[in-house]
Amino acid sequence: MSEPFEPEQLRPLLRPLAAAHLDLPALQAYRSFYGFDQAARFAGLDNRLGSFNAAGYQIAVQLWAPAEPQGTLLLLHGYYDHMGLYRHVVDWALSMNFAVLACDLPGHGLSSGARASIGDFAEYQQVLAGLFEQAGELGLPQPWHLCGQSTGGAILLDYLLADGKRPELGQSILLAPLVRPRAWAWSKLSYRLLSPFVREIPRRFSENSSDATFIDFVHNLDPLQPRSLPTSWVGALAQWVPRIEAAGRSEHSPLIIQGEADMTVDWRYNLEVLQDKFRQPQILRLAEARHHLANENEALRRRYFDFLRERLA
Repeated sequence: MSEPFEPEQLRPLLRPLAAAHLDLPALQAYRSFYGFDQAARFAGLDNRLGSFNAAGYQIAVQLWAPAEPQGTLLLLHGYYDHMGLYRHVVDWALSMNFAVLACDLPGHGLSSGARASIGDFAEYQQVLAGLFEQAGELGLPQPWHLCGQSTGGAILLDYLLADGKRPELGQSILLAPLVRPRAWAWSKLSYRLLSPFVREIPRRFSENSSDATFIDFVHNLDPLQPRSLPTSWVGALAQWVPRIEAAGRSEHSPLIIQGEADMTVDWRYNLEVLQDKFRQPQILRLAEARHHLANENEALRRRYFDFLRERLA
């Protein structure tokens, strides 16, 4: 990681992605800070950072496209995250000769909206629809594979269970997907007690990866990290969970990666739900892995990327 960059210098410069060709100093600072050096390693790479509008938000969106991609990966990050933290996934996808299209969710990263908040999880579906529109407008090659970490995985499973029948779609990858968070009963009780009186509580940072460098960066250096948990987001989650639990079965067969040292989501319960909702999901369980699979240590990343490579080759 390089010298800190100033997010407020970059946000006003975001333009529609199809026209976002300028290599501005603020964009160079962003790439340097988050370690995006793919252009130096992948010849002819088209890397753009722009925006689109969805659900009343300005959504920051980024493209990495090889000269002749053989498919596309649409990438959604987890809660408190942003696309700047997903360079390992981007590297893997580029090594597969996929184009990558990712966005910052509302209230995250460079996108607009109250930090780490959402009014209703249905807004996330509007953002995903906007990402599909971007992929279509850019003419990104099919199949369009989907990948979501944690809350990003929740957005994808919501989409797949509701419909998810786009002919362009290939595989769906769920990294530590959220259905219920850990200690969900206590979280709901706390929400009922606190929400009439407080709008947010201070964020408690966790060691959700065994990569110490990543943990230090997120806890101490990343200027795009939210510092509070809005009670409105918990309320939106409380409305979403029973809807997902009551959803009908899907004929999709997603690829699910889950760490057994995950202390963020109720992963045992979640896997039971997903095995019930989907037709023969392929599940890789990693005993040592924690929650933030996109930024676990290199050995663990290699294991699940090899698993995915065999199924997407």
